[in-house]
Amino acid sequence: MADNIIIKIQNLSKRFGELIVLDNISIDVTCGENLIVFGQSGTGKSVLLKCIIGLLNPDSGKVLIKGKDVCTLSQKELDAVRKNIGFLFQGAALYDSMSVRENLEFPLERHFSLTQKELDERVMKTLEMVSLEDAVDKMPSELSGGMRKRIGLARSIITEPEIMLYDEPTTGLDPITSKEISELILNLQKKLDMTSIVVTHDLVCANIIADRAIFLKEGKIIHRGKLQEMETSEDPFLKDFFSKEIINEQ
Repeated sequence: MADNIIIKIQNLSKRFGELIVLDNISIDVTCGENLIVFGQSGTGKSVLLKCIIGLLNPDSGKVLIKGKDVCTLSQKELDAVRKNIGFLFQGAALYDSMSVRENLEFPLERHFSLTQKELDERVMKTLEMVSLEDAVDKMPSELSGGMRKRIGLARSIITEPEIMLYDEPTTGLDPITSKEISELILNLQKKLDMTSIVVTHDLVCANIIADRAIFLKEGKIIHRGKLQEMETSEDPFLKDFFSKEIINEQ
């Protein structure tokens, strides 16, 4: 494996009953890269992320994280790999019964042995990164959609992961907040030197974040390369997809 490849997906396939969701796909992601995953609903984008982090087992193929195949690891070994991976779920997935502070402390308490002082310092440092220090003792129900997304992002990066997986990070947000979240993701990626895979249909988000993009259709990668190449492609399917997304964003 090349030294700069941090995620290597080899011939990955996954089906649910008769439905083939991922069909023999292969992807290399290099250290520090931001890879965008496009595709229409039901084309396996979220399933791909869940296979990468070991929430789903593929039917065949490999997912190598820094050379380790997550599909063959013991639970203890998988937990050690996940310690270096952050996952921002589509709905932020905050614990409603916990305050912002408790939500951020949760992954630290699970993976690290820190004193309360160290926990407090890490929580406040991370909240400063997303400009929400004043929300530390609020409950999720007291936050706006954009604020919840920021707190979800803060919880995802509080363990200082090497890899971040984003499932529709700007869905449900207004255009201004969507742009702010996208710029925040890019700034954090640079500041923390993370590698990111971002599932999205938001072209504004993609243009801010993307180093490279792939397009899934019917479980297969039908295009890969620079985002600008896809947006200007004469391929009828891509032209139709991007023109619809532009209309949806206006």
